[in-house]
Amino acid sequence: MTDPALRDDWCDTPHPARLSPDHPRAAEIMSRHRAAVDARLPTYPDPVSGFSVFTAAFLAKRDYCCESGCRHCPYEI
Repeated sequence: MTDPALRDDWCDTPHPARLSPDHPRAAEIMSRHRAAVDARLPTYPDPVSGFSVFTAAFLAKRDYCCESGCRHCPYEI
């Protein structure tokens, strides 16, 4: 099985089906994501649900797509 390629904008743009640019807290979510990536943390707390969300950097480093519908999946799916 060949894993999909990384998207060109994999670190800065979440999959649109998993976080709409129109989401009322999209800017805050992306700010939290960027802070976690910059701090080299694998996750950040979602401001709406409180759940931990994997960063795109963590998912890319893992080197495969788990097909779980991750918000920041870096792969072309």
